[in-house]
Amino acid sequence: MKFIDITMPLNNDTPPWPGDEPFEYKLTWSMEDTGSVNVGQFKGSNHIGTHVDAPYHYDSAGLKIADLPVDRFSGQALVVSVKDDPVITKKLLEGVDLSQVSKVLFHTDSWKDRTRFPDHYTVIGDDVGPFLKKQGIDLIGIDTPSVDPETSKELKGHHTLYQNDILILEGIDLSQVSQGVYELFAFPLKMEQADGSPVRAVLRTIEAS
Repeated sequence: MKFIDITMPLNNDTPPWPGDEPFEYKLTWSMEDTGSVNVGQFKGSNHIGTHVDAPYHYDSAGLKIADLPVDRFSGQALVVSVKDDPVITKKLLEGVDLSQVSKVLFHTDSWKDRTRFPDHYTVIGDDVGPFLKKQGIDLIGIDTPSVDPETSKELKGHHTLYQNDILILEGIDLSQVSQGVYELFAFPLKMEQADGSPVRAVLRTIEAS
């Protein structure tokens, strides 16, 4: 078995959501200053790069990131290719076997240049949540900045998933991943007041028995 990192790197050039806080890292103390250590600090949006949304992000009464059970962020995950489809719909997924997994990761390949925020990208249709709930799915991941269009105010993709208790992992990088079943690990920081969190998302291959 091997691990596959599906996390976007965070650096001062990582594109934020338009108008949102960009990522910044800088040294506050250097070894020259302290005589012993380098100490840095970072800032940026909770929704930059590869991240998990908390329900509080789209519902002021929803759970915050530290309230979510940690086991929801790991488990068997199916990577599904949905390239060339601008909207992921129930119809598109009806032939996909989800019987062995609790997570599904969508490889849309619609965010090719990760140095800039995309003009267009694949989103989640409003009929997907009930369908995935019936299949036992409790988390979806997508290789785009969001499950909804940049200009959306209704957030139909977020809410179809939220209403069916399905968590959302956004900004993963599946460019080096084949379709199939893996183990997913994508744990957020335990920030008690937060509406989301960056994660280090990793897949582990599963050896055939």
